[in-house]
Amino acid sequence: MARALARHWPEYLMEALGLGLYMVAACLVRVAVEHPASPVRGAVGSSFLRRAVIGMAMGLTAVGLIYSPWGQRSGAHLNPAVTLTFWRLGKVAAWDAVFYVLAQLAGGLAGMLVVASLLRQWLADPAVNYAVTRPGLFGARVAFVAELLISLGFMITVLLVSNVARLAPLTGLAAGTLIATYIPVEAPLSGMSMNPARTLASAVPAAFWMSLWVYFTAPVLGMLLAAESYLHVRGAGAVACAKFHHRNRYRCIFRCAYQGADHARR
Repeated sequence: MARALARHWPEYLMEALGLGLYMVAACLVRVAVEHPASPVRGAVGSSFLRRAVIGMAMGLTAVGLIYSPWGQRSGAHLNPAVTLTFWRLGKVAAWDAVFYVLAQLAGGLAGMLVVASLLRQWLADPAVNYAVTRPGLFGARVAFVAELLISLGFMITVLLVSNVARLAPLTGLAAGTLIATYIPVEAPLSGMSMNPARTLASAVPAAFWMSLWVYFTAPVLGMLLAAESYLHVRGAGAVACAKFHHRNRYRCIFRCAYQGADHARR
């Protein structure tokens, strides 16, 4: 534990800062689009179109974080479910996984609390409500299934794209595209979290604990199911690394076999 912390604390900090920035963006975009005083809310009457605007903004935010220097170095998991999945795949050491998850939880909450301290009047408005994720009209069971399915699809896509040499540089774009698509399409069912740390960050200042179990279980189970499916078809040797972006000059703290790996098929 001490060795992992001493050697890899910069990557842990980058994960925390990355998710913190993601939460800042999520709050600012939600206020800009959904607050009753927002000109966007007044100009765009369709809730679907407003969600599409939010989805585009958050997808671009994710892409920016993944390809940023911090994201290239830490791997830009920004999600405990992603980290636990790559741990299951044997690409992340146990203590690195523990510290990544703790950093993501702390970073997301810190980012949210910073924004809440500055914009509480706007974030607390019922139309924004701290950007919480909650089940839609069909209830928690449907939200659970929806979260599981989008998480499964997300991780399957990441694994398929990142482990093909000619496609691997596009992994971040694929991830951002899915986020941009999921938000307008799936958000009415579950709020589109796919990330336990993201949901917790909003839940704390909002004191909103409705069906929190959905967002702590479904994303993890969905991504682990994707990993098991991938391993069943391709085998353990078909996963090169836990990074979303491999081809860069930054060190890799994972069990990386990407460079020169035979399984990174062309």
